[in-house]
Amino acid sequence: MDFNLLLDTDSYKGSHWLQYPPDLTAMGAYLESRGGEHPDTLFFGLQMLLQDTLERPVSQGDVEEAADLWSAHGLPFNHQGWQRLLSVHGGRLPLRIRAVPEGSRVPTGNVLMTVESTDPALAWLVTWVETLLLRLWYPTTVATRSWHFRELLRSALERSTDDPVAELPFRLHDFGSRGVSSHESAAIGGLAHLVAFRGTDTVAALVAGRRHYDGPMAGFSIPAAEHSTILAWGQEHELEAYRTMLDRFARPGAVLAVVSDSYDLWNAVDHLWGEQLREQVIASGATVVIRPDSGDPVAIVPELLRRLEARFGSRLNGKGYRVLEHVRVIQGDGITATSLPVVLEAILAAGFSVENVAFGMGGGLLQQVNRDSQRFAYKVSWVERAGRIHPVHKTPVTDPAKTSKAGVLDLIRDEQGYRTVVLERPEPHPASCLQTVFENGALRRRCSFEEVRARAMQG
Repeated sequence: MDFNLLLDTDSYKGSHWLQYPPDLTAMGAYLESRGGEHPDTLFFGLQMLLQDTLERPVSQGDVEEAADLWSAHGLPFNHQGWQRLLSVHGGRLPLRIRAVPEGSRVPTGNVLMTVESTDPALAWLVTWVETLLLRLWYPTTVATRSWHFRELLRSALERSTDDPVAELPFRLHDFGSRGVSSHESAAIGGLAHLVAFRGTDTVAALVAGRRHYDGPMAGFSIPAAEHSTILAWGQEHELEAYRTMLDRFARPGAVLAVVSDSYDLWNAVDHLWGEQLREQVIASGATVVIRPDSGDPVAIVPELLRRLEARFGSRLNGKGYRVLEHVRVIQGDGITATSLPVVLEAILAAGFSVENVAFGMGGGLLQQVNRDSQRFAYKVSWVERAGRIHPVHKTPVTDPAKTSKAGVLDLIRDEQGYRTVVLERPEPHPASCLQTVFENGALRRRCSFEEVRARAMQG
């Protein structure tokens, strides 16, 4: 679908240009996470969003298309305003967007981004783009959620693994492409997940990383079986299905994953893998990852580890936990924010290192989030009328939690951490953490995906 900024907003904004004070000459708004599931947010996705939307100039065709639609929709159309955008600005938006660098982890309740107008006649554009810019909640929320999964897994690895740093990047694999609402969601959410991890089966995320963040390869995967490749052999030839995986992909140093619960997981582990294919697995020099895909993971994973240990052996690492030889496990079914810590504790309680198990998430990773997961809001905080700055904010007596911030806002960081400050004029604080990313229709600052990752690691 071709992008048209004049059609990418909410219906009620079509009449707002007639509602503002006639002496309005400038306006400023901000984006924040007011709180939610996590105490901080990992900011991500602005560069990708701007490249696909606001960096594209508005055209005469866009105006004509919008004029027809808005009139038919029953709302007034600001023909004069949009024609000014074309004649004076060449279709490029007279806005300035300042934001924290992508990958920054900022406590909730702080400004993440500010937007201000640069043309006195088009100040209303600040709120016209609210609908579009507020969609930053999605990549930021996914990136934040994945980061907190990373911290949970890091803690478990530090308890049970000799080299947690090496093990961590591939502990949570993205299986979410089929579980989201669109290809766009797969790309945006999938890339957000890869800020914290490096394992994915969401190809759209890799394309987004190349196109928007100069990332040659943001994530990796391995040869893996699905139920269809096992079922196609028939139950009587289940052994041949598994042997084919070994014949095709098992080489020294290689890693391959085989779903093994199409029929009877325990028979597959005890007899097919553990007896008939045992020597081939060992001789191959590969690591074979067994994937269960049904049942309660809190019970299934420890039992699977015990049975694999009985067939393939284990060693004791420096932390006193057992590490399987030749085989591993990936649990991709039933993993949620609630179940993951319980599964991790069950693994440790059974005496196994968490390095034995990787996890996968699908819709729960990329789809089961919404704007209220981190309570995102985009609000006007100041207006300029007849050359004078006026702080503005909402203070609803029916819900004080929705009180917004007032004034020209900025974000600084000192010995006490991040802090939102109020300024007298729309000029950056000398110690501002916000950078001008977009100005008058052009992207002013770009970052690479590796820079985003490095910043996230720094905190």
